[in-house]
Amino acid sequence: MSPTASHSGEAELSDPWVALEPGSDPLERVRVLRRAHETFTEAGTVPRPVRSVVADSWRRSARAGVGPDGTASVELTDGDLGSYRAEHPLARVMPLFRELMGTFASDGEHLLAVCDAQGRLLWVEGHAGTRQKADGMNFVPGARWAESAVGTNAPGTAVALDRPVQVFAAEHFIRRVQPWTCAAAPVHDPRTGRLLGAVDITGGDWLAHPHSLGFVQAVARAAESQLALLTPAPTTTDTLGLTTLGRDEALLMAGGRKLRLSRRHSEIVVLLSRHPEGLTGDELLCALYEDESVTPVTLRAELARLRRLLGAGLLGSRPYRLAVPVESDIAVVERGLGTGAVTAAARAYAGPLLPGSQAPEVVRLRRRLADGLRAALVARRDPDLLADWAHAPWGEEDLDVWRTLAAIRPTAPVRARLKELESEQSAPPGWAGH
Repeated sequence: MSPTASHSGEAELSDPWVALEPGSDPLERVRVLRRAHETFTEAGTVPRPVRSVVADSWRRSARAGVGPDGTASVELTDGDLGSYRAEHPLARVMPLFRELMGTFASDGEHLLAVCDAQGRLLWVEGHAGTRQKADGMNFVPGARWAESAVGTNAPGTAVALDRPVQVFAAEHFIRRVQPWTCAAAPVHDPRTGRLLGAVDITGGDWLAHPHSLGFVQAVARAAESQLALLTPAPTTTDTLGLTTLGRDEALLMAGGRKLRLSRRHSEIVVLLSRHPEGLTGDELLCALYEDESVTPVTLRAELARLRRLLGAGLLGSRPYRLAVPVESDIAVVERGLGTGAVTAAARAYAGPLLPGSQAPEVVRLRRRLADGLRAALVARRDPDLLADWAHAPWGEEDLDVWRTLAAIRPTAPVRARLKELESEQSAPPGWAGH
């Protein structure tokens, strides 16, 4: 690509996930990005040379109320940070991260960082001088670097998108972060597919090279492989593992196989997992379809396809039922709420149940689960748990949670967001907004 990068007719990057292609002039690219960032913050439009992944992230950042002159807030310190890190699944692969990335980070004057699924930094290690500089922007353990809190950045955007991402210089949304470049990749629980967090490398312009993105991807895959070795094998194969929260297509672990279900099959498995005694065809029709004109033939066809996917013996009929027990992330959250283990329930809640589903019974279950958890969080009044909910996509407009959070942790950003929400929600119908 041309190093000028400033002409409106310039070709896009051949790989939109790579920040800077080999041969590009990083200084000129920085100048182009700074002008684009100024245009966006002043006019709300994104000039064409900005990568689509960055443009989309800038828009999400602005919608979340992030300001370009903001800074990250430190939410966990001292003992709270230590105990949280010790219990986090990624603690088991920190020796691997250090082995694979530690020397690279120190020798290259970079930082190795690991965050949780909410974008909170758990570990920041590496070159001492670089760490000292990073302290100035609160790139420190315990700080929240979620995209919804500090805008576009590699670890925060990686967990927001659940995919590897590279962020170069002025692609960062907050100005004080723009001297930095970073690349991060998400890490998942190899058994359930649940997002655990991300591993990140942060430093200078050199990290904009495609190799750094490939490097963190390889490290993340190695960590998932290590976690698979460290995770005890199930004692029995006659249990299904179902992951449904925060995803439109459920993941099903069946006999050592990981199956990604279609949305309709996801809904069926969720409903059958809630009714081990089984459901009749009429009961399933009412639970699944808003449109009463859907015929039993349509449902039988879906069930036949699901039976072929699951394999022999797992889906029974008359009534329709799953032939083996199901362990689901829904049940984990419900058990936590039922026993008063609100922290465990909140950590297990990766988002709304099948958020795109309009199946009546799934909608009711989704609302009941979310309402039960948010009520428990408001009653518990733990500022970190409330902040996790408030900064998540499903909690950005939750007025009760923001009011509770403001009463406990009345920081300027929290008060500003609460004021904005109260203004929006008290506006008369038909108000055009701002």
